[in-house]
Amino acid sequence: MDVSMSVWAITLVVTIGVLALDFFIVARNPHEPSLREATMWVTFYVALAVTFGIGVTVTAGGQRGGEFFAGWLTEYSLSVDNLFVFLLIMANFAVPRAYQQKVLLIGIGLSLVLRGIFIALGAEAIERFDWVFFIFGAFLVFTAWKLATAEDDAEDEFKANRVLKAANRLLPTTDEYRGAALLTRIDGKRFVTPMLIVMIAIGTTDLIFALDSIPAIFGLTQEPYIVFTANVFALMGLRQLYFLIGGLLDRLVYLSYGLAVVLGFIGVKLILEAAHHHGADWAPEIPILVSLGVIVVTLGVTTILSLLKSARTPLSERTPVGVEAEVD
Repeated sequence: MDVSMSVWAITLVVTIGVLALDFFIVARNPHEPSLREATMWVTFYVALAVTFGIGVTVTAGGQRGGEFFAGWLTEYSLSVDNLFVFLLIMANFAVPRAYQQKVLLIGIGLSLVLRGIFIALGAEAIERFDWVFFIFGAFLVFTAWKLATAEDDAEDEFKANRVLKAANRLLPTTDEYRGAALLTRIDGKRFVTPMLIVMIAIGTTDLIFALDSIPAIFGLTQEPYIVFTANVFALMGLRQLYFLIGGLLDRLVYLSYGLAVVLGFIGVKLILEAAHHHGADWAPEIPILVSLGVIVVTLGVTTILSLLKSARTPLSERTPVGVEAEVD
């Protein structure tokens, strides 16, 4: 797929423009989105991603189109899993609901920048050292096993964020929020507010999750443009998705198992394809349509089984994510 610099430039300008418009809307009127508003925005971003995928299919062929849809679905599903940690962060820092949109928007913008750097480094490594696929594949298989066997390490992942710990230790921080301000002055001295610390937590925690998601999408496509745009579309609507399904996340009880299957499949696919490229005739190359089918079926079955399980569980026995953190 030959992507010109002008296409890259247009993509980056449009991405920055959408983020800037989103930020302007949120900064001008900070509020908790209604269910209708969140639904409309999520629908808009999903429709935008589907339209973009169709455009890729028409202009670059079915192979590239399938790679985009497989990558986008994988990244989007992993992003939904990230929302569990976002809920924990919001609860731990007691972020006012009216300002949670701004926190998410800036945190996601930061993670997009960091992921862009990560993608560029990954693409360069793959081009120079194709054996890195063996490492990516083994890492994904290990991550899948860890995800399937771990009970619930979301809070541990949040607390283990070293960047957040360093920020809390080094930056003079106020005890209370000052509206949506990131910085404030007290007796002539400059302090950061908890709002800035929360944004650092959101952005860096999402970067930690990228250690799983970036190798996963490189297992579906080695085209940097598709890797980047799939990540953009997965993250762009994440803020609205947070408010749309935040109360439903505790019902997706089997999501981690579904993601473990997807990551394990992609990891094995990477190892087989790397072996095939190094002359192993016994190692098959898995078509992108097969990969897309496995991802769609796995996530669909996982969601249906989760909702059926939750429907049989009494409401009083459900513990929404973040409740314990709020109490502590």
